[in-house]
Amino acid sequence: MPDEAMWDRFFDAPAVLQRLGLRSDARCVVEFGSGYGTFTLPAARLIRGKVLAFDIEPDLVALVQGKAQAAGLTNVVCTVRDFVTTGTGLADGATDYVMLFNILHAEQPETLLREAWRILQPGGRLAIIHWNYDPSTPRGPSMAIRPRPEQCRVWAEAAGFRLLAPGLIPLPPYHYGLVLERPAEHHAAR
Repeated sequence: MPDEAMWDRFFDAPAVLQRLGLRSDARCVVEFGSGYGTFTLPAARLIRGKVLAFDIEPDLVALVQGKAQAAGLTNVVCTVRDFVTTGTGLADGATDYVMLFNILHAEQPETLLREAWRILQPGGRLAIIHWNYDPSTPRGPSMAIRPRPEQCRVWAEAAGFRLLAPGLIPLPPYHYGLVLERPAEHHAAR
């Protein structure tokens, strides 16, 4: 990850969350790979429910927890967890909004998407952000592993999600987003 100051300049996190349909009545938001808390803290300020922030890096989890406490946010729960290997540990249908932001270039994107589907309630939303497929971006994974929006959609639909309108959401200057739904009538791919 780039240093925190540089990373934060890439996003207007509250505006991104609004564009990706996070609503104040969300009861439980799960973030896979919370990093510096760039989206964790704005999500916690926006919703009435809890934000469950997972990351594999203990130092980052401690940083985000400290930021949440300093901001007086009592609805953030930070957990050190290798969610690719062991999942989130949450119950089926435990959440209504999942954030997979800048993470689907990982080795097992399908595993992450299946876990997101499992923990989302029917009608729950999955928000995906990733770096534009453009080698001129100042950061981001190598082009060899950077997924195009179409690839993210294919992976998500294979896991059982349905893409919601408007489809591709430009998130200038360097990112795109997708919002998908776990339909009530569909079963996850295994």
